Amino acid sequence: MFGRDPWGGPLEISNADSATDDERSRNLQDLDRAALSSSRQLDETQQSWLLGPAEQKKKKKYVDLGCIIVSRKIFVWTVGTALACGLLAGLIILIVKTVPRHHHHHPPPDNYTVALHKALMFFNAQRSGPIPKHNNVSWRGNSGMKDGLSDDSVKKNLVGGYYDAGDAIKFNFPMSFSMTLLSWSVIEYSAKYEAVGELDHVKEIIKWGTDYLLKTFNSSADTIDRIAAQVGLGDTSKGPGPNDHYCWMRPENIDYPRPVYECHSCSDLASEMAASLAAASIVFKDSKTYSQKLVHGAKTLFKFGREQRGRYSPGGSDPSIFYNSTGYWDEFVWGGAWLYYATGNTSYLQLATTPGLAKHAGAFWGGPDYGVFNWDSKLPGAQVLLSRLRLFLSPGYPYEEILRTFHNQTSIVMCSFLPMFNSFNRTKGGLIELNHGRPQPLQYVVNAAFLASVFSDYLEAADTPGWYCGPNFYSTSVLRDFAKTQINYILGNNPQKMSYLVGYGNRYPKHVHHRGASIPKNGVKYNCKGGWKWRDSHKPNPNTIVGAMVAGPDRHDGFHDVRTNYNYTEPTLAGNAGLVAALVALSGEKSGIDKNTIFSAVPPMFPTPPPPPAPWKP
Repeated sequence: MFGRDPWGGPLEISNADSATDDERSRNLQDLDRAALSSSRQLDETQQSWLLGPAEQKKKKKYVDLGCIIVSRKIFVWTVGTALACGLLAGLIILIVKTVPRHHHHHPPPDNYTVALHKALMFFNAQRSGPIPKHNNVSWRGNSGMKDGLSDDSVKKNLVGGYYDAGDAIKFNFPMSFSMTLLSWSVIEYSAKYEAVGELDHVKEIIKWGTDYLLKTFNSSADTIDRIAAQVGLGDTSKGPGPNDHYCWMRPENIDYPRPVYECHSCSDLASEMAASLAAASIVFKDSKTYSQKLVHGAKTLFKFGREQRGRYSPGGSDPSIFYNSTGYWDEFVWGGAWLYYATGNTSYLQLATTPGLAKHAGAFWGGPDYGVFNWDSKLPGAQVLLSRLRLFLSPGYPYEEILRTFHNQTSIVMCSFLPMFNSFNRTKGGLIELNHGRPQPLQYVVNAAFLASVFSDYLEAADTPGWYCGPNFYSTSVLRDFAKTQINYILGNNPQKMSYLVGYGNRYPKHVHHRGASIPKNGVKYNCKGGWKWRDSHKPNPNTIVGAMVAGPDRHDGFHDVRTNYNYTEPTLAGNAGLVAALVALSGEKSGIDKNTIFSAVPPMFPTPPPPPAPWKP
């Protein structure tokens, strides 16, 4: 059978099937070579006819995974996506590991926080008694280990507490005020303290003080008749003799008598100590046993103060020379307010808001020192504290009228801090003269800065944008600006370009009026007069008392870094307590208080309805 060759020649197709597959393959290969070697070029279609379709293996459309059959396309996409994600994740991890990190969540501490760390260290340097191992003041050691026990007229363990300033006297009046102020700052700003790692430290400082205060009276009794008000003696007017002011010795080496001064009618001291223990009981509310001990002691003290009227510093006494109290009515308001917050007992609130008590405390009259908060005058602080109650709980009748008065008086005090009202003079460098140009101004300035800051935070927490000074409205930021201006002056923004906080900044006082800091710890025991050479030396102190805020400049912004002039270079507990409170209030990126902790013991308040009107008579 013949067929037509598509290329023009005859093609014989044999029906014989005797040819083997190998022969057919060889013939086909020969044919292929002949065709390809032909002078006639083949197009693609002809080549495909000649060579035949290539053997193609059909791809399976599904993939058998054993337990499930999935589409091949889905399987490929899934595996590819997983690999791509893995590569991307690995690339991101590699970048994160190799690129330098920027800790945006942990900015460097602000100046107020840096200063706060240092200011708290001053209290470590002032400790009396057995010094704990973690005190972190290398030049201090155990001291005052026989306080109280060496006085035959007392025979009471009065070991512990804090030395007041550059001497080794323990004055309960300013010491208890210092602890109250520190506790107040912790109650309002515990989150800030915790954020900078100082909460445990400041609570330890407070407890060191309150543990000592509990020793100065019979804290387990309900009724007492005396308080140990002071350990040590400072009066040198009666002639030379070894005491805490005549001698210049390291506290660790003191060998002269340290008499104890007791008081039997001391309403001011008892009420301030009650305020201190009551405020601390809120700080330690999670330590139930200790908190209750503090509350019991506060109640006992306040009861004693109310029943045995009198000032703790009568004329001629040693306290009258150094920390003379001008009255006790302001301490009644102050102590009553703190005891109300600590117990929730409305009898204390009724007392603190008694108009007659407020009148005696000077709430309704001015005067050159009105509004100046310090260790002697507690009224400005008490009014801020009770304004807080009105702002957040609004107890209503019968307290509203006097609380509104306290709130208004607080607003007036805040206005007096502003430069446009000229209530107080200012130095050319901008320091407000709250003590009217008298020496040692900084302790008053820091207290004002704290009150301004905390009142500003109260207003903001109560969604109140500001307050009125007469017809003019001022925002809360004005108060914070005032506080910052004053604290910045203390930290170095002043004509002297000097930080009045030791250890802060590049330039600070080097001749601090302080016995322990001025005498080297070299194994030599200098006696009472032997230390005078260190007192009178013109060389810088061998020990740096980090965190001590000195007394400050004079009214002309002048400052003399001289050890023998305590009006410039001596630090105090009360001054540093106010500084710590102001610094923590201003520190951090955000302002804000703890609105509720101070009310933890206060029961829910429902305003008492006013009395019904008199019956109608026709």
